[in-house]
Amino acid sequence: MAHYNQQPFFNPTVPFTGSIQGGLQDGKTITITGKVKENTQRFHVNLQCGSRAGADVALHFNPRFDDYPEYVVLNTYRSSAWGTEQRKYEAPFPRGSTFTLTIMVSREKYKLMTNGNHFMEYKHRIPFGQVDTIAVDGGVELASISFQNPTAPHMPPQQAFPSYCTPTQAFPSYCPPPQAFPPQYGAFPAMPGYSPSFVIPYKATIPGGLYAGRNITIQGVVHPDAKRFHVNLRSQSGIALHFNPRFDENVVVRNNQVQGRWGTEERSGGMPFSRGQTFTMIVICESHLYRIIVNGVQAFTFNHRHRNLRQISILEVDGNLTLTSVTF
Repeated sequence: MAHYNQQPFFNPTVPFTGSIQGGLQDGKTITITGKVKENTQRFHVNLQCGSRAGADVALHFNPRFDDYPEYVVLNTYRSSAWGTEQRKYEAPFPRGSTFTLTIMVSREKYKLMTNGNHFMEYKHRIPFGQVDTIAVDGGVELASISFQNPTAPHMPPQQAFPSYCTPTQAFPSYCPPPQAFPPQYGAFPAMPGYSPSFVIPYKATIPGGLYAGRNITIQGVVHPDAKRFHVNLRSQSGIALHFNPRFDENVVVRNNQVQGRWGTEERSGGMPFSRGQTFTMIVICESHLYRIIVNGVQAFTFNHRHRNLRQISILEVDGNLTLTSVTF
């Protein structure tokens, strides 16, 4: 049976409870993007067996900021009891920061990545096939929750809140009304009308420019007959990063351009994108290079050729794709 990628949830209200269409499968990836509130004590992401109160929780991901050192708890809730905690004394998402959490399902365990970096692994205590719900609560704002199946045919874009999303008396927040992030967050551009797609070609200002530690998350669907698309990080003097998947050549070209002149192309690393499939791409700006994560896996690096990162303040996306989400 083919499992189609469901459309992302955009800017859902917290607390949030939503259905995972088709449940979990080996190779499925869930990507959550958002912002940690400045004064948060804790928040959590649960992968649950049902949406009722007291449902079993196969994976409980719980950053805690109310103790020092800050830490993350992973656990399972089964038969009305918590299991043994698995802790990591690290704070991958500081208060006030934007974040990307990627949960990859494998046969033996969950693999968790934070801002594109490996963070923890958690062995299954409840068979992942029983999981059909994701829930988020606590001191966090959400930008998007997206789903990537290991092999999924192209599914055309749906309306922002499609028919599978129906509020229930038990979970009135299941289908929150569309609402923009308050202006003080400034991290996530409002999505006009909450349409799941952006106009291509897409161009946006990166508030404050780039700096080491900044992430840009781009989600979309490659057209079934795609030849090429590209993502540019641009300054006034040129293109600092030109990222160009070419399906007609089965290669991803990386390059830069200064005053109209292209630099030396980089072509190694294969093709992590597929025609007709959704993708989540994270560009992580580090002090010496860009690290590019595609569908939860590090695919490429590109050394900085334009050194003044703050001058890089424009994002461009164009080509044979449908763009569904951009998060700075």
